[in-house]
Amino acid sequence: MCTILVADDHPLFREAMQSAVDDALRTMHPNLRMIEAGSVEDVLQIADSAEEIDLVLLDLRMPGMEGFAGLMDLRRRHPALPVVVVSATEDWATMQSALAYGASGYIPKSLSRREIGEAVLRVLDGDTFLPREETAFAAPAGPADVAQRIASLTAQQLRVLRLMAAGKPNKIIAYELDIGETTVKAHITAILRKLRVHSRTQAVLLAQGHLSDVAVSA
Repeated sequence: MCTILVADDHPLFREAMQSAVDDALRTMHPNLRMIEAGSVEDVLQIADSAEEIDLVLLDLRMPGMEGFAGLMDLRRRHPALPVVVVSATEDWATMQSALAYGASGYIPKSLSRREIGEAVLRVLDGDTFLPREETAFAAPAGPADVAQRIASLTAQQLRVLRLMAAGKPNKIIAYELDIGETTVKAHITAILRKLRVHSRTQAVLLAQGHLSDVAVSA
């Protein structure tokens, strides 16, 4: 069962977003289920319940958001729950701020149904999504900076990163570390944020040559 929470105060957009997600996920997740919310209060109530949610698509301008306050509240209360901000705003500073406040991705409402579906699939796989990934990076990090970023990872995040570097998919990582696949995805999201990259491939490329220098405690 894969459950997506679509949060937007406009019913027509909720319907359009659900349709795009359904097109992308239904084959892979035949038991796909989508829940609707029209305010941040509704989102928090659903997330606080016993409901098992795999992803939240959160409108940036819905009631209760107050800038990024709603996102921060949701992330504080449910740090392992992936949240993608959805908005008509497309300026780069807003996108970067969303990630800085804990979002796993940013989907402009101008994207096509196919692009929205692909973005959702990437985040469900543990990656971070931005619409202009090719411009997402500042100057290349030097060896000392990369080492500092890797040193900021927890022992478990380092184990996950090493298995990622070995080409292991999320299911195998979960099996080898004896943790849930949802936990693996949460670790990958944290790894991408700490390494300041936007995909698992970029994380592995950035960490190449550094992982062997970092000890992992038992």
